[in-house]
Amino acid sequence: MQIKIQYYALMREQAGRSAETLETTAATPAQVYVELARRHPFTLPAEQLKVAVNGEFCDWTRPLSPGDAIVFIPPVAGG
Repeated sequence: MQIKIQYYALMREQAGRSAETLETTAATPAQVYVELARRHPFTLPAEQLKVAVNGEFCDWTRPLSPGDAIVFIPPVAGG
């Protein structure tokens, strides 16, 4: 299935892009992250990230559907 991935902050830097379309057999965001971590030099473990699918925060085990848009959100610091 084809899904869309968006990257922000540190993850955008590490992936070298702000978004990509991925052809995958992954069934959950957790499986997608494992697949992407093999392709990109991500330094953050999944435990430090939030995940959103189609604009809504969700659990890492949420089932995915073709065309879903996934965002992995790294921790941010601000003042």
